[in-house]
Amino acid sequence: MIKAGIIGGAGYTAGELIRILINHPQVELVFVNSTSNAGNKLTDVHGGLLGETDMSFTDQLPYNTIDVLFFCTAHGDTKKFLEANTVPSDLKIIDLSTDYRKESSEHDFVYGLPELNKEQIKRAKHIANPGCFATAIQLALLPLAKDQVLTEVHVNAITGSTGAGVKPGATSHFSWRENNISVYKAFEHQHLAEIRQSLTHLQNNFTEDINFIPVRGNFTRGIFASIYLKYDGSVEDAEKLYQEFYKDSPFVIVTDKNPDLKQVVNTNKCVLHVEKHGNKLLILSCIDNLVKGASGQAIHNMNLMFGLNEKEGLGLKASAF
Repeated sequence: MIKAGIIGGAGYTAGELIRILINHPQVELVFVNSTSNAGNKLTDVHGGLLGETDMSFTDQLPYNTIDVLFFCTAHGDTKKFLEANTVPSDLKIIDLSTDYRKESSEHDFVYGLPELNKEQIKRAKHIANPGCFATAIQLALLPLAKDQVLTEVHVNAITGSTGAGVKPGATSHFSWRENNISVYKAFEHQHLAEIRQSLTHLQNNFTEDINFIPVRGNFTRGIFASIYLKYDGSVEDAEKLYQEFYKDSPFVIVTDKNPDLKQVVNTNKCVLHVEKHGNKLLILSCIDNLVKGASGQAIHNMNLMFGLNEKEGLGLKASAF
């Protein structure tokens, strides 16, 4: 059994990580660290776990009892923690924050997008889990980058309110979010850097704009990204390109039918669909922002790091009705 610990256990991504880990047949969840909730039951914070676990949060960090440590901390806090604390050199780490997604000679974290970096992840000790928007958008564009045909990209992507985190804010309260949508961080979203980093690994001459309009949706979970760019090939060419690129990727489904968000919510799937309109290719990409876009992808990375079947513990049914 793989023994796992979590630091930062109170947020939405931590709740999903706990939910999946305690049902993973090859994992024992040893501790969930949360200073503010130490001594409280996990179910006091994550009510959906009622009947699933009797564990309590702890303020202790018994590194010697685990094989892998997940960070579900706020952006910036993982780096601060690792700089201030001595973590065993042989302990595997999977960080769900933004702290180590940018490649640098100053750290050894591997960018944890399995559909791009599977072999590196298998050998890695430290993983930087991708962002949710970044996952949906990259998976929509990687086959085109591999074929060296990326041009200027236009993205409109809408996300559920859980993407804003568990702490309520002015734009995440139910009374504001319900029956409402809005744009935020247009053309400036923080995930753009990691998206470009991955695309240029495959198409190193790609310098065109990625025009990204993120939208706050009036629903709780999921990301639906609509992406288009100029493309000279036929829709059949594109479908073949995508099918070939993802033939060994168990969580990416390329479909000839127009997808909807409920097909992926509660799963680690990404559903992709391509259409040709004039000289433009439209790519639709759907994921669950908390699973494929965060905690499920982290567990996929863990499976790869420990030599397990990629789908172990991730056979999750979509909430399609």
